[in-house]
Amino acid sequence: MNKGSGVGLGGIGGGVLAAGPTQAAAVAAAQKQKNLLQRLEGDIANIVDNFSVLVNVARVNDPPYRNSQEAFQMEVRAARVVQAADSLLKLISELKQTAIFSGFASLSDHVKQRKLELGQQSEQTERLLATISEQMVASLKEIESHYYSSVVRTDQT
Repeated sequence: MNKGSGVGLGGIGGGVLAAGPTQAAAVAAAQKQKNLLQRLEGDIANIVDNFSVLVNVARVNDPPYRNSQEAFQMEVRAARVVQAADSLLKLISELKQTAIFSGFASLSDHVKQRKLELGQQSEQTERLLATISEQMVASLKEIESHYYSSVVRTDQT
């Protein structure tokens, strides 16, 4: 196997915990990333192994039966390379879909969280306005009582 191929997924799935999912979702995302990395390594190793055998078998030998055996082996190995490449293309498609849908999911979660925060702020603002209104009514009554009982008003009438 070709474990040290230098191919990796870089930052794919690296920000899973940053979005704030539940613990179970974080574990599931980590497991999915691990499975994808294993598939990637397996497919790349499969391509490299089959291609190296394909190159080794590509020699031309004198006995005709030997050439037909090698031709058959080359066809089999070439088919395996194509299958591994197809598997890699499916993996890439799956990664794209995962990136798109996880983006929508985290965006939806963010919108829900923001909606709750704004709802709480709205309730706090309404309570504050009600308190201010009550204080204004009390202050206005106090001012009116002082005005109607003041000496200046009674002198003017």
